[in-house]
Amino acid sequence: MQTIFQRTDISEPALFGPSDTTQRIQNFPKICISTFSENIIQKFTSLNGVEQIANLYSANGVLPVYQIKYKNQEIAFYRSMVGAPACVACFEEAVAMGAEKFVLFGSCGVLDDDAVKDHIIVPISAVRDEGTSYHYIAPSAEIEADPRSVNILEQVLTACGYSYVKGKTWTSDAIYRETRSAVLERRQEGCIAVEMECASMLAVAKYRQIPLIQFLYGADNLSSDTWEIRDLALHGLTNAEKYMLLAFECGLAL
Repeated sequence: MQTIFQRTDISEPALFGPSDTTQRIQNFPKICISTFSENIIQKFTSLNGVEQIANLYSANGVLPVYQIKYKNQEIAFYRSMVGAPACVACFEEAVAMGAEKFVLFGSCGVLDDDAVKDHIIVPISAVRDEGTSYHYIAPSAEIEADPRSVNILEQVLTACGYSYVKGKTWTSDAIYRETRSAVLERRQEGCIAVEMECASMLAVAKYRQIPLIQFLYGADNLSSDTWEIRDLALHGLTNAEKYMLLAFECGLAL
């Protein structure tokens, strides 16, 4: 029996889907935002008018789903779990609840510090060095981001006056196995960032036909011989408002 990494035909339907485990919610916002930073989520759930509208359930516990009004538009948001399988499961269940457009953002390791600097990263493709994407899209070395989503993100970044850099990201399943040789190989392939979800999210969004925008911000630095933790210790808190408001604008533009 071939593993999922060798199968080219993945059209067979699953035994059960997210709608079998997750109840659709009446009037669930069409736009849904997610990030991985608890600090950012807490900052926005403390605002007036924000209310909890649902929960995402797992053996790890409960993840609340919140609703906020931004420019007269109701938007759902929640904290994704880290790692491709958990992140994709959250996405699947949010779509089952009623989400129709999705924006995901989070931190990443920087592989090319000269290129990234303080820019927001726009992933145009992702190296599929993880497993989840192969359950949604046939095997390939990389997966490209949807050009329309990339174009919308660029337009919003320009309108907001934020500097950005476009590039390839490396999606890995193992944060503690980013070896020097692997980093060098990915840099030679043109990767400017490393993270754990992008390729899988591109795959599931394509499979479910859900418009998805993803952007990244640099946290730790892996582009030199010595690892630098940098903003990884603060988990996005420094620029929380900037990232979240950018996500809201992207959601409205989708």
